[in-house]
Amino acid sequence: MTHTHTDTDADTHAAVTRAAIDVTTAGLPAWLDPVAQAARCVRPQQLSRFLPPESGAGRQSAVLILFGDGPRGPELLLMERSGTLRSHPGQPSFPGGSLDPEDGDQATTGPLRAALREAEEETGLDPRGVQLFGVLPRLYIPVSSFVVTPVLGWWRAPSPVGVVDPAETARVFTVPVADLTDPANRATAVHPSGHSGPAFLVESALVWGFTAGVIDRILHYAGWERPWDRARQVPLDWRA
Repeated sequence: MTHTHTDTDADTHAAVTRAAIDVTTAGLPAWLDPVAQAARCVRPQQLSRFLPPESGAGRQSAVLILFGDGPRGPELLLMERSGTLRSHPGQPSFPGGSLDPEDGDQATTGPLRAALREAEEETGLDPRGVQLFGVLPRLYIPVSSFVVTPVLGWWRAPSPVGVVDPAETARVFTVPVADLTDPANRATAVHPSGHSGPAFLVESALVWGFTAGVIDRILHYAGWERPWDRARQVPLDWRA
């Protein structure tokens, strides 16, 4: 579904920026309890070997990992980045981006506001329908120097989503968790540089890199992972 920004959208964005923002598990569906529990316990090293520089360098950013109830059960919201972007062009990803000054303190609520703001700007979703229920440890994307805070959300009141700006987003889509856990949809992506990592072949997309790594760890620590063939490889090209 497509979405066009209006003055009402601007008012909503301003209201979200000003409003108090909470992280709560109250009223969360029972199937999300393992994810919330994992968020409370997981350590950065358990999520990735790429951790933020101790110097504090890096571009502070946040992503929204948004779970909802879909026609086939639990699902995850993803988007495909425009192929013309300088950073990670054409890659499926979580909605997200850099923190803006108006997002506030980058050590506390700034990443929460940034995750919601970017998701609204990129997919058109109404942030008032999103309940934030957890925050994962900050991670690092070396190729772009992003320090990323993954913010977990429950799509309590779903709203229409779609491409807002084609220059940033190629498409917006949801993926059933059942497809992400299906061993037939899993593989190891191998880059010509030698780097390899988990990948998912879902919704006519190859999800790899940072996004696939985070999904892989969430599935693992939530106890949703099913055995899959790690020897099955999907080659990437140098443009990836």
